[in-house]
Amino acid sequence: MKLVDRPLRDLLSAFSAPDPTPGGGSASALASAVGASLLMMVAGLSKTRNGSDDDRAELAAASTTLAAIREDLTAAVDADTTAYDQVVAAYKLPKGTSEEQQARKAAIQRALRAATDVPLSVMRLSARGCDQAVTIAAHGHRAAASDVGAAMALLRAGLHGAGLNVAINVEGVSDPAYVDAARAEAATLAAQASHAGDIAGALLRGDGT
Repeated sequence: MKLVDRPLRDLLSAFSAPDPTPGGGSASALASAVGASLLMMVAGLSKTRNGSDDDRAELAAASTTLAAIREDLTAAVDADTTAYDQVVAAYKLPKGTSEEQQARKAAIQRALRAATDVPLSVMRLSARGCDQAVTIAAHGHRAAASDVGAAMALLRAGLHGAGLNVAINVEGVSDPAYVDAARAEAATLAAQASHAGDIAGALLRGDGT
């Protein structure tokens, strides 16, 4: 059974079990998925910031975007576990002959790149979610400010956690161009989320409004 199809208590037990998966990557994707869900809740409230048609149109568009983001983040919960399991399996391949050593090395490289690609995608999705939080903060009901703030905190936590996985997994990748590109994108996404958080925070506090 997929992680995301398990009852909540079973899922929490899986995270606490003494097994390498599910681990921080899956937890990061889950955190961001919950953050996106909270933003969708605020977007769907009957009351908006100004009660205007513009508010409702902006919130509806944001909710549609967030639904797609949440779907991809949900899939990443299991995808991250699968990717890391493949890394473990690759390291367990036989290495008795030169052919086996070459095959094992290639398998490890493929697995490490996949284990980097998944959390990097979680970072992208989380950053997009943070951008949508700015729209929710600008047009959502003021009384739901704490929900938007909690959502932003979860999205940024998910992004940061995914970034830690990118950093550790990319260390084993032998392609320098891939490594440089992954690190550069991770840094850009972190900065993007931080900037969105600053803007959303200002809107929630009412700064300049």
